[in-house]
Amino acid sequence: HLRAASSQHGVDYELLQAVIATESGFDAAAVSPKGAVGLMQVMPATASRFGVSADKKRTVEQKLADPAVNVPTGTRYLRYLLDLFPGRMDLAVAAYNAGEGTVQQYGGVPPYAETREYVRRILSFYRATRHERPAR
Repeated sequence: HLRAASSQHGVDYELLQAVIATESGFDAAAVSPKGAVGLMQVMPATASRFGVSADKKRTVEQKLADPAVNVPTGTRYLRYLLDLFPGRMDLAVAAYNAGEGTVQQYGGVPPYAETREYVRRILSFYRATRHERPAR
């Protein structure tokens, strides 16, 4: 799912790994106290913004528990944030955690300890895994 979403949405595979490791520890059944669901911990309202809707068989939350829905949805949102904050992966990642409005309001990474640590962890993991790839 990661490789397909990475390719389809133009988001580095290693960045997706970093987000998933930080968000859910690769637990597809993870649900946060605030209601974020799945591997990429997507909020149902965000999923709805990016095309996930309930049907007669499953709620948005149930759909987000499926990696085949969760990963592409979270990746679409991350792509949106990367485009919203061009050249500023730190701001895109901060917005994934705290919301794009919060990042815009502060004009940078918000002064929240959780968000600052989140950005540090994601970027650290991303840089480490990017450098581990063998040369082609």
